Amino acid sequence: MTSSTRPIIILANTPVTSRRQVIGLLTAGTLAHAMTFSAVAQSEAPASAAPDATRNADLEAARNAANDKLATLLRAGACVVLMRHATTVPGTGDPPGFKLGVCSTQRNLSDAGRLESQRIGEWFAGQKLKPRAVLTSAWCRCQDTAHLAFGRHSVWPVLNSTFNDRSLQPDQTRLMTQSMVRLPQGQFEVWVTHQVNITALTGQPVGMGEAVVLDRKGQVLGRPIWRP
Repeated sequence: MTSSTRPIIILANTPVTSRRQVIGLLTAGTLAHAMTFSAVAQSEAPASAAPDATRNADLEAARNAANDKLATLLRAGACVVLMRHATTVPGTGDPPGFKLGVCSTQRNLSDAGRLESQRIGEWFAGQKLKPRAVLTSAWCRCQDTAHLAFGRHSVWPVLNSTFNDRSLQPDQTRLMTQSMVRLPQGQFEVWVTHQVNITALTGQPVGMGEAVVLDRKGQVLGRPIWRP
């Protein structure tokens, strides 16, 4: 596993002082952000930057610790990695008249997003972590993210975007919640979907190529953010 595939993860039960320390390091050394604690990251960044060597060493230690924590969570199982598709070409939603079965009519992954997807897959492979199932929205950007990362996926309409029809959201959120209850110990799943669905379920926005790890009760265990 190379440094390019290490995640940053903010755990939900991390003490506040540790959150601030990690976020300060990440704010100083990367473009990463943790949405839940973004105000802390913006207001409590170190007043004076540490020497580059020290900052880089601290960042490396933080990434290694994050790597271990995420792998431990997933090996314990009974959880799902609820992931937003990787970075797309510029735009919001999809072009007018798009069709689900025709990728050329949709907003698709950019070259950077395709690379992100591959790097996410490299991290899982490097940790010898194999999802019990990889489920995705029918949108091409979600299917491509899953295929590039894991080499397999199954479309689950429950993960489809509700961006254009919010009336679908309550039922889809309910079905996701019901499915999480059945996740077995020692196994985890990956669900690739859209921001609107993740926010409806967790109350948290996520960036493209980011994720939340949820337990069987839908509680957020952590926020992996894969960055170079």
